[in-house]
Amino acid sequence: MAEKKPTLQLDFHSGLPIYTQIVNQIQSQLVNGILKPGDQLPTVRSLASDLRVNFNTVARAYRILDEARIISTQQGRGTFITEIPPPEVTEKLRKESLAELADRFVGEALRLGFSEREVSQMVKDSLKLWKEAKNVKEEE
Repeated sequence: MAEKKPTLQLDFHSGLPIYTQIVNQIQSQLVNGILKPGDQLPTVRSLASDLRVNFNTVARAYRILDEARIISTQQGRGTFITEIPPPEVTEKLRKESLAELADRFVGEALRLGFSEREVSQMVKDSLKLWKEAKNVKEEE
């Protein structure tokens, strides 16, 4: 079976760790059928080189995916997609990503001198804007 290189778009300015972006995108491509059980992924070194990131960053992403039983690395054969993860694994990974985003956002906002109340209000306002924008799109 030929190696399948996932198309990953990294955002180095998002505040979301690169390894988390890799995990999220591989998981998303699996759920959306772009990657399928049995597909072989590039080696850690190859993917790190392609993405121009540190080897350890990709190794950490692969380790997380392996622990979630989304991939399996077989010595001498390569790394393969195992199966679509069960909903509880998907939900756990989603919540971990959200927690990391929230932690970075809150930490940076507090470092900039905003109060907890201001941060909370900003999140509420942003959610309201997102909801309004979604409603407008649905009406179109």
